[in-house]
Amino acid sequence: MYGTIPLAASFSKSGMRDEWLASFMMCSILLNPQLIIYSTALGTTALAVRIVSCFICGTLAGMLIRFLGRGKPFFNFAGFEEPHNHDTDPNLLLRLIKNIGRNIRATGLYFLFGVFLSAVFQRYVPEDLMTTFFGGNEAFGVLMAATIGVPLYACGGGTIPLLQAWLMDGMSMGSAAAFMITGPSTKITNLGALKIVLGIKNFVLYIAFVMIFSFATGLVVNLLV
Repeated sequence: MYGTIPLAASFSKSGMRDEWLASFMMCSILLNPQLIIYSTALGTTALAVRIVSCFICGTLAGMLIRFLGRGKPFFNFAGFEEPHNHDTDPNLLLRLIKNIGRNIRATGLYFLFGVFLSAVFQRYVPEDLMTTFFGGNEAFGVLMAATIGVPLYACGGGTIPLLQAWLMDGMSMGSAAAFMITGPSTKITNLGALKIVLGIKNFVLYIAFVMIFSFATGLVVNLLV
C-alpha cells in the first residue's frame, strides 16, 4: 500500500480522475502477484473468486465515486510522503535477489505464524463448530467471516494456511470470499496509509463500503458456488 499510494499520487498529478484512482487503489489493496501465487493453494475456485471479486470491487468503487462524488475531490495526497527507495543497486540480478529477501523478511514470519495457527485450529477446534458458524448458505456465517477478517488479517500469505484449513473443515466459499475482502482492506498498515489520503469522512465511507461489499459478495458466492 505504501508503494501504491505514491504511484496514485503521481497519477493524480498527471490528471487521472478520482474514480480511476479509486479502482486502481482498491485492486492494489485486495490483490498482488505474490498473493495470487499463494492463493493457488486454496484451489481454482477460491482463486477465481478472489480475482473476480477484486476487480468487481475496484470497478464498483470507481463507479460510486463517479456518480455519487458530485465532482468533489476524494483523495488528498499532500500529506503523504514517498517511502525511501530501496531499489538502488545498479545490478538488476542483485536488485531482484534483494527484493526477494525483503519480501521473505516482511512476510515469512507471518506465513509461519499462519501455519502454526492452522495447526492449532485443526488440533483443537471441532469440525462441526466450523460448519455451524461458517458453513452452508447462512448470512450469519458470511457476516462472521467478514468480521473476523478485520482483526485477524496481518499478512496475505499468513492467512492462506488458515483459509485452507477452514475450507477443509466446512467453511463455505462465500464466507471465505468475505474474509478475503475485509482482511486486506482493513489490514492495519493499509488503513494507516489510507487514512492519510482519504480524511476522516471518506475513510469512514471506505470502511462501510468494504463491509457491505464483502457481505454481499459472500452471499452471492454462496448462491453461485
